[in-house]
Amino acid sequence: MNDIFTSFIANAPYFIMALLAFSVLIIVHELGHFTLAKLNGVKVHEFSLGMGPKVFGIKGKETEYLIKAFPIGGYVKMEGEESGSDDPRAFNNKTPWQKLSIVSAGAIMNLILAVVLFGIVGASEGYILPIIGEIVPNSPAMKAGIQVGDKITRVNKVNIDRWDEFLNEIYASKGESLNIEVVRNSKVEEISLTPVKDEKENRYKVGIGVSGVQEKLNFGEAVSYGFKQTISTAKQTFGFFGSLFRGQVAASDVGGPISIIRISGKAAQAGFTKLMFLIALLSVQLGIFNIIPFPALDGGWIFILLFEIISGKKLDENKVGVVNYIGFMILMAVMVLVVLKDVFFPMKF
Repeated sequence: MNDIFTSFIANAPYFIMALLAFSVLIIVHELGHFTLAKLNGVKVHEFSLGMGPKVFGIKGKETEYLIKAFPIGGYVKMEGEESGSDDPRAFNNKTPWQKLSIVSAGAIMNLILAVVLFGIVGASEGYILPIIGEIVPNSPAMKAGIQVGDKITRVNKVNIDRWDEFLNEIYASKGESLNIEVVRNSKVEEISLTPVKDEKENRYKVGIGVSGVQEKLNFGEAVSYGFKQTISTAKQTFGFFGSLFRGQVAASDVGGPISIIRISGKAAQAGFTKLMFLIALLSVQLGIFNIIPFPALDGGWIFILLFEIISGKKLDENKVGVVNYIGFMILMAVMVLVVLKDVFFPMKF
């Protein structure tokens, strides 16, 4: 017991940093909704960080700013969002385009945050060039003829400029054959190999190590890096959700808020830029998760609003409210299950 307590005290600063970093994701997302609601003249009753019982609150002119007990999300409560209202400043009385701008702003803000954080990481650390530094004996890379010093330039017709882009292609391959183009002694070589799955680490590998050669970025390059990394992460995230819905993802690979804070704590121990990189990854994932067309998620509203814009028909507000309420209850039930899974069956990382 003393060892557990000592370990908790020693790592407490990192977990506090992780919790604050996770909170930033939620605040930025909800701030997007809040800002566009105000710009469109919508009355906002509550701006909450967290769910469940109220811990702390400050009452503004018309909005109460809250911190709640469970750090599993947040919300912006608007007039006329859940049911019809006659107030001209109610959400339900705004045009479909105004409502679409409000509900999509959260995900957009998460993507903007990711671009900024990835850009900062790129500017401070540069990026690692895709140059081979070592070959694992009897690995797919050795059998295929890859050599130390080879520079990877293309994988399956995808241009490769950075080491992480190469790793992304290995991840996306799911064990299928890769056509790799490398530059060796100023000559282009084409190599075919198939990644193998490391069951212990639960990821695909080809058996090569990076040389560690880095390239620094100027401001313009850092911005470009931020955009490219965000797009690359978004593609991976869509791929993950596709595998999840097809039942191709193991329960041990899925985590909730507790897993996120644990992983963020590890990243904080590794350094501030590593934590920023992780938060950028999570920001993309949060943004994309929220645009899934499920009731109570932003994506559910986006689907409804696009239907109204395209069809020119307005859906019954009370029915939409009931569907969103049911969706919210389902999401809360899933969240409880995920938290319980985090506690009793922690995610492997």
